[in-house]
Amino acid sequence: MKQIGTYIFFLLLGLFLTVPVFSQGDWTLVNNEKWIQIYKSGMSNSNYKRIKVECTIDGTLDKLVKVLNDVSNHKNWIYNTKQSYIVKRISANEYYYYTETTLPWPMQNRDAVVHIKFQRDNANHALNIVAYGEPDYVPLVNGKVRVPRSANTWQVTVPEPNKLQIVYIFEAEPGGHIPPWLVNTFVNKGPYESFRKLAELLKN
Repeated sequence: MKQIGTYIFFLLLGLFLTVPVFSQGDWTLVNNEKWIQIYKSGMSNSNYKRIKVECTIDGTLDKLVKVLNDVSNHKNWIYNTKQSYIVKRISANEYYYYTETTLPWPMQNRDAVVHIKFQRDNANHALNIVAYGEPDYVPLVNGKVRVPRSANTWQVTVPEPNKLQIVYIFEAEPGGHIPPWLVNTFVNKGPYESFRKLAELLKN
């Protein structure tokens, strides 16, 4: 049951990909290590939790943008992502992408269409990323549950050369019938594993 709960919650992180449009709430620390802190808090009008990740990792803004734009490779580092691909590119800094996250049987996989925008401030060595779910952008896929609402933001600064300081906030309603208590029980494994793999990619 614990494994199922972990998978369920972090289908949400797999939707991956301001600022902040999120309502304010008290953050509770759930994972604290030298390089990463993970928090949770309540969401307005929802039984689910939002997540905040704060971390400092090696890398550059150019490398981070390259990794995030390599959408078809998200499955290799974003927790439990089965597939993802660009649906429509608006510009070099804006596009829509589709993502599917695997859940264990008997639950159906979740999918989402995400509208993402990159806002880079070269003068201040900063990057803001804003992403919202657009559930009606493409037709529903048979056998999958479309996530009805999701949003996430990245606020990235460069405290020193080849170091990135990241604040990532994510919230979503997973859709379908998943007990909030089961989803909310597991709030650190998915983001921890995803950011750990991201850090490895940025080092290479």
